[in-house]
Amino acid sequence: MNAPAPQSLYAAREPVFPRRVRGRFRTLKWAIMAVTLGIYYVSPWIRWDRGSQLPDQAILADLAGRRFFFFWIEIWPHEFYFIAGLLIMAGLGLFLFTSALGRVWCGYACPQTVWTDLFILTERWIEGDRNARVRLWNAKWDFRKLRLRLAKWVVWFLIGVATGGAWVFYFTDAPTLAVDLVSGSAHPVAYTTMTILAFTTVLLGGFAREQVCIYMCPWPRIQSAMVDEETITIGYRDWRGEPRGKGREREGLGDCIDCNACVNVCPVGIDIRDGQQLACITCGLCIDACDDVMDRTGRPRGLVGYLALTDEVSEREGKPVKAIWKHVLRPRTLLYSSLWSIVGLGLLTALFIRSDIDVTVAPVRNPTFVTLSDGSIRNSYDLRLRNKNAEDRPFRISVKGDPGLRIRLEGTAYQSVTVPADETMLQQVYVVAPRGSAPASTARTDIRFWVEDLSNGDRVYKDSVFNGTGP
Repeated sequence: MNAPAPQSLYAAREPVFPRRVRGRFRTLKWAIMAVTLGIYYVSPWIRWDRGSQLPDQAILADLAGRRFFFFWIEIWPHEFYFIAGLLIMAGLGLFLFTSALGRVWCGYACPQTVWTDLFILTERWIEGDRNARVRLWNAKWDFRKLRLRLAKWVVWFLIGVATGGAWVFYFTDAPTLAVDLVSGSAHPVAYTTMTILAFTTVLLGGFAREQVCIYMCPWPRIQSAMVDEETITIGYRDWRGEPRGKGREREGLGDCIDCNACVNVCPVGIDIRDGQQLACITCGLCIDACDDVMDRTGRPRGLVGYLALTDEVSEREGKPVKAIWKHVLRPRTLLYSSLWSIVGLGLLTALFIRSDIDVTVAPVRNPTFVTLSDGSIRNSYDLRLRNKNAEDRPFRISVKGDPGLRIRLEGTAYQSVTVPADETMLQQVYVVAPRGSAPASTARTDIRFWVEDLSNGDRVYKDSVFNGTGP
């Protein structure tokens, strides 16, 4: 007797064809999509005077100089804590919004959601609304189907190219790179990056769509730790809607007429009436669809809507529910808000108190010190002088410590050097202790290097040590 074939755990993907819907949440999603895409595509073209050494670009990731520019803010490699702080704030912000309002980030502002909305919009323009797209999907391949599909794929690819093109513009002067890309003289890295981003954008936004949210993104699995019974999320009021049914005689039936409008508009293809599900991104489109049906059938809105689990019992019993602010302002959200504010205030404080000049000191270890012919002892140091200003600045270098110490700069007879704008200059410095001036009690003397910007008097210092032997 043959053994039964093992059951397959793989389910083939059922394509999702969301229907067009109008309403306040759809309008909000259009507005957020326009703003976020506008910021992404337009930002590299905003001009900002950065002197003659750098492109006049407001937002610029200067990989060659290992710096990041955001309008008047300049982040250097040693200031990576700013980037780390912003990432921490982003994570805390995600925790805050999720604990208060569920997956609002996923439903409204996530790049996957935004670009998927854009791809679905172009698909609807070319192939028609839901029913037309379903018929086209099931139809056999002919000239019409091929023509519509090719037109859609071409538009998708152009969107992908624009996405990859906007990304590479953040790393160099956008107008110059645009001309080079068109003329074919841009660096191969630019073309390679654009091609990769174009294909990944089309793949994720055009073909994978909800599969990214369900299988690739880790956040649906993590969000369960962020939400609780006070979290406001989308739900179906089954005490109003059940038992559902169609027909003119509504005796004994709930408000749900089982029209499946909420299912047909869902971008991930779920039925919100089955309860909260991992795939739900709480985009609110099912609310718009259901409210429209309720309006046309003369029933009150809100059969599908935002609510918290703690409100369910009160609504079932017809009692007043909590105000929204009582759900939002609770210990968990207040904790996230406090942590977010603390990190933000710390970054702002660090940003405003930092100096426009900086110095790092590295003693030369080979040899540790040199005894000169007259008996004096010399130490060598490599000073990295950093000028964060948009123009060249003269820096004067001095040393404080033992009164007998003298300083000399390599390559100049003066104690000052000019550091180019927005650059770090390596300057070798010699510190000499005359014979007999070094303390006899120790072979190491604490010293302090001072660097002064002669243009405005700004000063910074860095501590080091002077190595030598006593007399």
